[in-house]
Amino acid sequence: MKIAIIDDYQDAFRHLECVKKLADHELIVYNDTEKDPLKLAARLQGAEVLVLTQQRSKMPQLVIEKLSKLRLISQTGRNANHIDLAACTAQGIIVSAGGAGNPNPTAELTWGLILAALRHIPEEVTRLKNGLWQGTVGVGLAGKTLGIYAYGRIGSQVAQVGKAFGMEVVCWGREASTAKARAAGFKIATSREQFFAHADILSIHLPLNDGTRGIVTAADLSLMKPSALIVNTSRAPIIAKDCLVAALKAGRPGFAAIDVYEDEPVLNAQHPLIGMPNVLCTPHLGYVEESTYASYYGAVVDQIEAFIKGQPIHVANPEVLAKK
Repeated sequence: MKIAIIDDYQDAFRHLECVKKLADHELIVYNDTEKDPLKLAARLQGAEVLVLTQQRSKMPQLVIEKLSKLRLISQTGRNANHIDLAACTAQGIIVSAGGAGNPNPTAELTWGLILAALRHIPEEVTRLKNGLWQGTVGVGLAGKTLGIYAYGRIGSQVAQVGKAFGMEVVCWGREASTAKARAAGFKIATSREQFFAHADILSIHLPLNDGTRGIVTAADLSLMKPSALIVNTSRAPIIAKDCLVAALKAGRPGFAAIDVYEDEPVLNAQHPLIGMPNVLCTPHLGYVEESTYASYYGAVVDQIEAFIKGQPIHVANPEVLAKK
């Protein structure tokens, strides 16, 4: 069977232990992202199984309808919002999307970004390599206010680390989220305005959906301190389009640490945040960690094996099974 793996930037898939289970099949791995739908469809011609990593590539109807031999899309994680499930069902394509993500790596990266930004680590590393010594004065964490939006699987871990650093942790979000934060002993902001205005560091940990898209507005950002740092390791569209660049130029907040972008991958530094002196940018590294890759791709292989046996698992479009 011909299996296509796309968007494998690090060429990680074929080197994992779990891939040995697919030794009898033809694997075709692409290490880049093809954004043109027609070119993507042409690239995938003949594939019977398609492996997708997170939401790196969209699978619209235009692409799906051109893949006449495709029978399975095996997706890492449960999020299949980037796949036209109705088009897949119409074409008789099963979409398997399962396996819970691990919150640890993204929480860890969040703190990596916070510490790197406040202690100017990238700048100081560059200075030392260039033969120079100290040139910046960092900002400490103890006594500062850490805003968590929202207190979920990742946000809760970030909050606990903030507490360990001696920070005042204040949470905001929907009622279910704030109830969990309160039960864990954390403060809840008295209002949305207070939450944004009082935070020294504000870290976003919301899933992207219709209810959260653009939920952080220009008005919210304008309330933040000129000394504040906003951190986004969730999804870029949670912050309303173009608002963050404008806010940073206006000086409220004064700084940002960003791991996610509206259109990924970002190549040739073609994003306004990357060139800003008050922004630290990383290329969506949140979940890019060995154990997470082994888990995600292990689930992908399990889904492929189950499909081959005629017993598909984690089916995101169960209606397709009636067509079999």
